[in-house]
Amino acid sequence: MAYLAPAEFVTKMVDAGESKLLMSTRDTLIRSYMAGAILALAAAFAVTITVNTGNALVGAMLFPVGFIMLYLMGFDLLTGVFTLAPLAVFDKRPGATWGGVMRNWALVFCGNFAGALTVAVFMAIIFTFGWSEAPNAIGQRIGHIGEGRTVGYAAHGAAGMLTLFIRGVMCNWMVSTGVVAAMMSTSVSGKAIGMWMPITVFFYMGFEHSVVNMFLFPSGLLLGGHFTLMDYLIWNEIPTVLGNLVGGLTFVGATLYSTHYKTAPKRISA
Repeated sequence: MAYLAPAEFVTKMVDAGESKLLMSTRDTLIRSYMAGAILALAAAFAVTITVNTGNALVGAMLFPVGFIMLYLMGFDLLTGVFTLAPLAVFDKRPGATWGGVMRNWALVFCGNFAGALTVAVFMAIIFTFGWSEAPNAIGQRIGHIGEGRTVGYAAHGAAGMLTLFIRGVMCNWMVSTGVVAAMMSTSVSGKAIGMWMPITVFFYMGFEHSVVNMFLFPSGLLLGGHFTLMDYLIWNEIPTVLGNLVGGLTFVGATLYSTHYKTAPKRISA
């Protein structure tokens, strides 16, 4: 498992950010749609495991298979482009602008949401036999997740909103660490191992991932969860997106860029 030194993989991060900014609209939407769909399926897989085994750790440990699949196939998550795309602007790469960053973020958000929503509808059909009966145990669990992580936060007011935001920050600190860890190796096994642990941490700790939530909460609404679309947007998705942006860019992208790419001059010995 060949290992790349920090200066090498951070250069790859900047290159990846530039590539994403210059990608066509069509390719950006296709890749983000597939990323949202695969991650949503992984979330459904993890919830199914948790319900069937009664062990949330097992579900969290197997959830990363979806993240690994979408990364190896070159698909794009919003959490990843939050971290990588701005680096091309920091480095003043040709054609890299903040307008381009906003365009990329908007396209990836739309693609991720469409992909996750597609799987949410498919899984709702499976959990209810085409809406011909009440949701099964897995569908009921997803509905309860939606309630607890919307009206549950709202019940705590400002403290709930702060907790939600910080969970979003912590989530993309871990998820983007997984994205970067994949760049540390040139082998498939090395990339998979590098991604596995931080993704397991985020999922098991209950941190808030904007794209996973694009599946969980629409699914909850389709399956009879007792919360509204506005509850979802105000008391989860919007604060989670902002938290994911801060966490990925601040604690991963900008930090690694500033110390391994734009390294400060060495001290001169007296």
